[in-house]
Amino acid sequence: MFRNCGFCRNVHIQETGGLYSVALFDWEGTNLKLWNMEQCLRKRDVVREDRISELPEPLILQILSLLPTKLVIATSVLSKRWRSVWEKVPILKFESKGNKNKFAENVSMSLLSHKAPVLETLHLKVSDRCEDVYIGIWAGIAVTRHVRELELDLRFLCGNPVRFPSCLFCFDTLETLKLKHYILLDIPSMVSLKFLRTLHLHSVVYKDSESVRNLFASCPNLEHLVVHRGFHYNDGVRFVVESPSLKTLSISGGETYGKQNGGYVINVPSLQHLSIQMLKGYEYCLIENAPELVDANIINVSHTTNETIMGSLESARRLSWTYHLWR
Repeated sequence: MFRNCGFCRNVHIQETGGLYSVALFDWEGTNLKLWNMEQCLRKRDVVREDRISELPEPLILQILSLLPTKLVIATSVLSKRWRSVWEKVPILKFESKGNKNKFAENVSMSLLSHKAPVLETLHLKVSDRCEDVYIGIWAGIAVTRHVRELELDLRFLCGNPVRFPSCLFCFDTLETLKLKHYILLDIPSMVSLKFLRTLHLHSVVYKDSESVRNLFASCPNLEHLVVHRGFHYNDGVRFVVESPSLKTLSISGGETYGKQNGGYVINVPSLQHLSIQMLKGYEYCLIENAPELVDANIINVSHTTNETIMGSLESARRLSWTYHLWR
């Protein structure tokens, strides 16, 4: 956009309290002036030619999908045509920084303003805890927008974990679900996630073993599962993975101590690729049924009460077992 500026070498967009500004530099890299983006872009002597606006809208949307949503929304000041272009971008990614209440309101307004027929991807990364009701509101809006990939990452550690929104339990369009950190999975009965194919569970909290079983039983077409359990959350949960369609499974993380350490039971007849890493102190890790297993990669698994992993991997065509001795 600024390549034709005779006095500009680089353009840097930086956030200044929620507004976006443009820092212009001369050929020697000296900062000339900090411009408000809207003022700068309206200067006819600065913006001599706007080639991006001449591109087809599908291509513009594809380009904007690669940017953080904050920058995407900032393009609305470019011209009249751009005022509503961002509302059609199929990928939205939000990350909280600064004022948590302002962040929550901005995310809500952005989702309500979104006009794309299908929201392909929604990523929400929240570092400072806002009111839990916002999580439910965002999830509800995502359902109405027919989101296909949802990533919910709650990185705060204050108070009780946020309960997974119930509106997502019966969600026909969801294909990829990634849940990270301070989220409580409480699933008292089977739900409907029949189109879900990819599921990531990273350091989330499980109410009980039944919630885990109900979750997997509600995903009849699940193909890819990634489970990482932090040591804070290993509270005796029996992690039973039963899925007729699962093809890849990755389990990692966590040292657990105490009398009821729980463990893993894997019953996946279509499993082809298995990775188990950094498990220590579990009572058991049993692969009951994996006749189609192509390769298994076992790294740093130790102190399991029942040494049943090796015997369960007899069907694997390729087996890699690694244990690092740390001093």
